[in-house]
Amino acid sequence: MPWQRLCFQACCIDQIKLVRDMKNNLIPISCALACSFLWGTTFVAQDTGMDFIGPYTFCAVRLFLGFLGLLPFFIYFELNEIKKINFNLRKVFFFTLILGSIFGMANILQQVSLLYTDIANSAVFTVLYVVIVPLISYFIFSIKIHPSIWPSVTLCLIGGLLLSEIKNYDVRFGDMLVIIGAFFWAFHIIFIYKVLKIFNFPIAIATFQCLVAGIFCSFPALTFETVTINLISKEITELLYAGILSSGVAFMLQAYAQRVLSPASVAIIFSLEGVFASIFGWILLDQFLSEIKVFGIMIILLAVIFSQLIPIYGKKNYGRI
Repeated sequence: MPWQRLCFQACCIDQIKLVRDMKNNLIPISCALACSFLWGTTFVAQDTGMDFIGPYTFCAVRLFLGFLGLLPFFIYFELNEIKKINFNLRKVFFFTLILGSIFGMANILQQVSLLYTDIANSAVFTVLYVVIVPLISYFIFSIKIHPSIWPSVTLCLIGGLLLSEIKNYDVRFGDMLVIIGAFFWAFHIIFIYKVLKIFNFPIAIATFQCLVAGIFCSFPALTFETVTINLISKEITELLYAGILSSGVAFMLQAYAQRVLSPASVAIIFSLEGVFASIFGWILLDQFLSEIKVFGIMIILLAVIFSQLIPIYGKKNYGRI
C-alpha cells in the first residue's frame, strides 16, 4: 500500500537523522565528558597543593601555566586563520576581559573554599551551576531549552544533595563560598556560548581567558600572600596538573563542546565533575563514599544520559542535540 510505503520511508529517514545527529555530536559530548573528568580529578590537586602556597597564588600560577600550555596550540592552529578574518578586535578584547574576570573569580572562590570544606562538598556545591545555567539562560538571555532539561536538573540537584549527605544541615563558610562561585561558573558557561557566536575560535578563547584570569588572581596573591619561586616549586606537580590539564586543556575542550551543545545541556554533563571528584577523593585521600553517596552518583549519571538522549529530535527547535 502507498501509505505504508510512505510511513516506512518516513521512519527510515528519522532513523538516519537520529544516527547522523548522534555521530555529529559524539565529539562535543566526548569533549565535555573529558573536561568533566579533568575538572573533577583536579580537586585532589587543588586540595593538596596549598601546603606551601596560598589559594590566590595557586590560582594565579595554575592559570598562567594554562595560558603557556595553550599558547603553542593557539599559534599553530588558529593564529593564521584569525589574521585572515576581519572582526571587531575591540569587541572581542572587551568580551575576553569579562570572560577572564568571571573565570578568575570562580577559580578563587572554589580554591579558597577548600580551606574550609572537603573535596566532595566543594565539588558537589560547584555542580549547582547545573541548576543555575538553565534559569539564567531562560529568564535573562531568553535562550530556548528543551523540556527534558528540567527533570535532568532536578535529578542532578537530588544527586548532589545525596553526595553531600542530607542529614548535615550545617552549611559551612566554605560551602557558601562554593555556592557563590557556582553562579560565576554558570555565567562563565553562558558567556562562552555568547562569545563563540561572534568569535568562533575555541583555542584562542581558552588561551586568553587563562591569561586574563591569571592577572586577575595575581592582585590578591601579591597583596595578601608570600609569593616566591621556592614555595611555588614545592607544589609544582599539583600546579602542573591543575594548570596545564585543568585550566588549559579542559577549558579548551569546554569551548569545543559548546560550539555544538547548548549551555543548559552542557552544564549537566559538566556536573559529572562532582562525581569524579568524590570518587578520586575517596581513592586518593581516603574520603569514604557511603551507600547514599554512591546512590547520588548513579542519579547524576542517569540525569546526564537522559538529558543527552531525549532531546535529539528537537535539535532544530532548541539548538542542541
